Amino acid sequence: MSKKLKNYSLTVTRNLSKGFLNMDLIEIYTDGACRGNPGPGGWGVLVRQTGEEKEMWGGESLTTNNRMELMAAIVGLETLNRQSNVCLTTDSKYVRDGINSWIDSWKRKGWKTSSGKPVKNRDLWERLDKVRLNHRIDWNWVKGHSGHSENERADALANRGIDELNN
Repeated sequence: MSKKLKNYSLTVTRNLSKGFLNMDLIEIYTDGACRGNPGPGGWGVLVRQTGEEKEMWGGESLTTNNRMELMAAIVGLETLNRQSNVCLTTDSKYVRDGINSWIDSWKRKGWKTSSGKPVKNRDLWERLDKVRLNHRIDWNWVKGHSGHSENERADALANRGIDELNN
């Protein structure tokens, strides 16, 4: 997997929970893409930490957009090697609402939705649930394709993940 680093001045301030005050503040921007749903898909991640940026991307030949949105968040968080304060920005309400509002209920109900159906993408939700426990995360949503520069970069990386499937 290729990585690109460059200098960047981090200028984000967040209210931090007690116990996390001495941890790094990391920005993660994520996006997923799919050409056909299902179809070939990709995920993209931009991580900013201590003045550096790291770009990551990947893809799968047959997947869904929601799976790629989840993979982007998972990969972004799995790259962190210690407990951190994270500002994670996604254009997926599915990811943001799932992690903030639905996941605890799903777990209590044995990974069933409010209508009693099995939770889709359970394998990825369990993986995201596990990795999030090591961090204090602010889950932020931005409208996709609205000119948000970091979201546009994450989108380009997700599409690169698809493009490189055939290489």
